[in-house]
Amino acid sequence: MDRFEEMRTFAAVVDAGSFVRAAEVLQVSKTAVSRLVGELEARLGVRLLHRTTRKLSLTVEGEVFHARCQELLMGVEEAEAEVTTRADEAVGVLRVNVPVSFGLLHLAPLWPAFLQLHPKVTLDVTLADRIVDLVDEGYDLAVRIARLPTSSLVSRKLTVTRLVLCASPEYLRRHGTPAHPDDIARHAVFSYTLLASGDTWNFEGRQGPVNIKVDPRMRSNSGDTCCTAALQHQGIVLQPSFMVGEHLRSGALVEVLPDYRSIELGVYAVYASRKHLPPKVRVLIDFLAEAFRARAWDT
Repeated sequence: MDRFEEMRTFAAVVDAGSFVRAAEVLQVSKTAVSRLVGELEARLGVRLLHRTTRKLSLTVEGEVFHARCQELLMGVEEAEAEVTTRADEAVGVLRVNVPVSFGLLHLAPLWPAFLQLHPKVTLDVTLADRIVDLVDEGYDLAVRIARLPTSSLVSRKLTVTRLVLCASPEYLRRHGTPAHPDDIARHAVFSYTLLASGDTWNFEGRQGPVNIKVDPRMRSNSGDTCCTAALQHQGIVLQPSFMVGEHLRSGALVEVLPDYRSIELGVYAVYASRKHLPPKVRVLIDFLAEAFRARAWDT
């Protein structure tokens, strides 16, 4: 009996919780199920299951092996689905990596509509602000916010956003409003640590570019944390319009130094290659491009 059948049977026993129920799922005899699991344990030289008259439980080795079995079996199912269904049909697990704040604010509301359009696709969405290696970490697609996409990958621009210098009206009432970027040095600043330029904030004024070095009162790898500080009248922040746009519209925050514009960033769908692009990836890219086509923040 091949190894795949042993693994499939073992996983079925664990998932079903008993040899009898696993046999029913696999449509084989209980004896055949017991024999295959026994042969698997003998071949591996370890016990995978604790067997009692009342229940089954995994050994430590069984937990490790079951996790690996699930990964391999899912991979086989997905591979079969992709080569046996129509070339234009989106099927399988779609692993996506997105920035935390953008993912929560602007992508999370879109996922239900996408799943409804493509019922044979399963989404596996990871929120992280670090730059992931799509190939090494097994992602099908990532959404990245940057001035330029990574040259080694293929990308499609979805929309744009810009960094906005802002503070609450109450903070500015208490501490005054800067008239020039150099004045920021006299204010409390809350800085996003993953900003590509670090503590150097870049602006474009009527007389050309102005770059200032800030000395933050607090640094954070969370843009939401910086934004919350500004909303609580604690200081000035430089945050993307996709995050602060709603607060600017409501008046909770106001733009500081509007004559000095900070950098514009592209929002990109990034993927490894155009060659043999799976339908599930293509339909997601098209879906996001359409969703953000008419989307505009305060830019």
